Amino acid sequence: MDTDIWRLGAATLAEAVATGQVTAREVLDAHLERIAAVNPGVNAVTTVMAERAGAAAKAVDERRAAGEPLGPLAGVPFTVKDNIHVEAMATTQGMPALSALVAAEDGPDVRRLCAAGALPVGRTNMPDMGMRGMHTRSSTQGDTVNPWDRTRTPGGTSGGDAVAVASGMAPLALANDWEGSIRVPAVFAGITGLRPSQGRYASDNRLMDREPTLATQLFPVDGPMARSVADLEVLHGLLCGADPRDPRAVPAPVRGPAPPGPLRVGVVADPGGLGVDPRVRAAVEAAAGALQDAGYRVEEVEVPKLEEAVRAYARLMMTEYSLGWEALRPLMPEDGRRFLELSMERNPPVDLAEYVRLTGERSGVQRAWAELLDGCPLLLGPVSTAQPGEPGAESRDAESLEEAMTALRLCSVSTFAGLPAVAVPTGVADGLPQGVQLISRPFREDLCLDAAAAVEERLGTCTPIDPRQ
Repeated sequence: MDTDIWRLGAATLAEAVATGQVTAREVLDAHLERIAAVNPGVNAVTTVMAERAGAAAKAVDERRAAGEPLGPLAGVPFTVKDNIHVEAMATTQGMPALSALVAAEDGPDVRRLCAAGALPVGRTNMPDMGMRGMHTRSSTQGDTVNPWDRTRTPGGTSGGDAVAVASGMAPLALANDWEGSIRVPAVFAGITGLRPSQGRYASDNRLMDREPTLATQLFPVDGPMARSVADLEVLHGLLCGADPRDPRAVPAPVRGPAPPGPLRVGVVADPGGLGVDPRVRAAVEAAAGALQDAGYRVEEVEVPKLEEAVRAYARLMMTEYSLGWEALRPLMPEDGRRFLELSMERNPPVDLAEYVRLTGERSGVQRAWAELLDGCPLLLGPVSTAQPGEPGAESRDAESLEEAMTALRLCSVSTFAGLPAVAVPTGVADGLPQGVQLISRPFREDLCLDAAAAVEERLGTCTPIDPRQ
């Protein structure tokens, strides 16, 4: 081909494989070479799955040679975060203590991408148990480096996948989002990421066959990352649907009914008026202008029940963390212990009566958002109101933690309400990628994706990139 294979997007690669312009083996080899060239400098991929990916590529090429139909992602590599099960591999979640936790089978979402012909090329770095702050640092694998600026965090907890996709090691990734764990690293790396509605995709977040507790059932969701909205939409279509291994997943249609007339978009650059970096504000304004140019009706709105939602979400989470903290504490590194202890001091665990009351408060937050999104089906705002900071700064002291978590307030409230969101880049300022998120009603990821595509069409993309030294 006339261009480096690793620079191409997923849809382009799948078409090239299907039409015989390139073999799946050649696609895989190009990405393995790219991993070997750049991963030592950024530490995004922790395990290269060359043997399994090679077998999958061979099967794709054999099917094409035999004239058999190929899947929609045949020959396209993807990475998998280290807390998503991959058959015969340890689901370490970044912790040495879990290195013996070998999965008996692929997670439901890994299985779906493999059934579509995609090639699982590598496992990616994440913080210990996802509980070490918003930076991607693992006791087992060390720090993942932001390819745009080594002095800034790549975000977390899906920083390994974001950096792998941004730097050309794979065009696609499977990760997950709690309080922005897909959206933050997507924006910090200059790529796109989708947090789906709770129950939209099937996943398996059991640990050592232990069923997840209530908050872990409600808030974290697996989701995709890519370098373009078009590729993100392909992944979304493949990952939707029910699966008997996940009783939460529902068979909702991939796309909902077309809205009548121009769609209204509510814009909030500074949720709650707590402060926003001028570059972040400019990114929101640029995205709003792009949407207006695309025919959307853009207007400023206020985020409902922001303070109540952020507080209730944090206290529910800290209460559940506290129940297992004595067993987990000896396994965590020093900065991980400090982050969680500071977090529990900031939002102390509550008793049973208050926990039950907070679950009811969530219903009120969801109702307030449903009322907003009924008349204004999309909300445009920042992922983080701050620029990426020093790696691990949020674990330093209470003030640093407060700054970091306050910056993520729109991610916190949308997670608490169970809403879908798409992060999309808007350009580069002062050498760092900027971006926004688009939030909609449950199971209307299609509205988020359509609006994100309009932003991308007008403001462009900024990856893949060669990591900066």
